[in-house]
Amino acid sequence: MLRVVIAEDSVLLREGLTRLLTDRGLEVVAGVGDGEALLTAVAGLAAGDGLPDVVVADVRMPPTHTDEGVRACVELRKRFPALGVLVLSQHVEQQYAAELLASSTRGVGYLLKDRVAEVREFVDAVRRVAEGGTALDPDVVQQLFSRSRRGDVLAGLTPREREVLALMAEGRSNAAIGKQLVVSDGAVEKHVSNIFAKLGLSQSSEDHRRVLAVLTYVNS
Repeated sequence: MLRVVIAEDSVLLREGLTRLLTDRGLEVVAGVGDGEALLTAVAGLAAGDGLPDVVVADVRMPPTHTDEGVRACVELRKRFPALGVLVLSQHVEQQYAAELLASSTRGVGYLLKDRVAEVREFVDAVRRVAEGGTALDPDVVQQLFSRSRRGDVLAGLTPREREVLALMAEGRSNAAIGKQLVVSDGAVEKHVSNIFAKLGLSQSSEDHRRVLAVLTYVNS
């Protein structure tokens, strides 16, 4: 059973998330209302029953309601690299998304709160992040993609390769990308291989190169 910590200052939303996740077989081991309490809760669990699998946290929490949540998540990733973190935001915050993804995209997610209403996709995102995958909201990816067009790093990619890379940034598998773009798995594999080559990513594990490709995309 995956163990989850929820950080959300709205008691109503926090309780709602707790019920939603527990009803689908996840264990919510702590619920807190600010960034400091989140840091304390995770550290306490790590020292006692064991590190939770994933944190689901609001970007903005008390006392200033600016970036306490995402900063707490960044700090937790430094302390506990194996911890999955999924942040929720009312609006796309490019700076916070890029900061969260700066070191690694493994076990990281950034979703708009509206996505919580799409229960199956939200729970799938929580599970994927807990298991070391990536879950980026399509709107977040679109804004980061628009931002990336100002740089030169991705200039050599074709429009189709950019589409594939954007879907990779959402955490999609090759099969899921092929289904989305209505192309064969072999075509997707060829595009991914071309992306790796054009971004100068040398031979290594497939997962490692996917992470590096997404990081290049986000930081460009």
